[in-house]
Amino acid sequence: MDLEEFNSAPTDRLRPVLAACCDVPRWVDAILAKRPYGDLAALTAVADQSLRELDDNEVDRALQAHPRIGDRPQGASTEAAWSRNEQAGVGDDAGVRQELADGNRQYEERFGRVFLICATGLSAAQMLDSLRTRLTHDDATEAIVVHEELRKIALLRLGKVVA
Repeated sequence: MDLEEFNSAPTDRLRPVLAACCDVPRWVDAILAKRPYGDLAALTAVADQSLRELDDNEVDRALQAHPRIGDRPQGASTEAAWSRNEQAGVGDDAGVRQELADGNRQYEERFGRVFLICATGLSAAQMLDSLRTRLTHDDATEAIVVHEELRKIALLRLGKVVA
């Protein structure tokens, strides 16, 4: 949809679309509350600032909507389609998929949440390198990285909504 349609669309139509970008009600509400937007930059600025203000519980909530890197989300939902496209760089190599599965397991044991990375444009090797590096982070450092990765994903997805 274009910005004019975004500005005029009923709230109940936009709420699930925005939640597919970032499943945090306060973030969705912040974007809806500031409509109409004069341009895409204004919308992006509100979205970005609101993402930067998410607390740890909201980040954890948003992570629940994201599949593991290397998993192939099934279904026709917007989130599943976006995830399949974003993770295109994983490829079909069984060895790489196994390494990602093993790394995901280690990450989840270490940090208690799914490994999240803005995978758009990354190769499987780049994702694996990042996963291995992030396993060495302390909890506070990794929390900052996860928040930033979530922010990047949400803004990319919002750009898909309002083209």
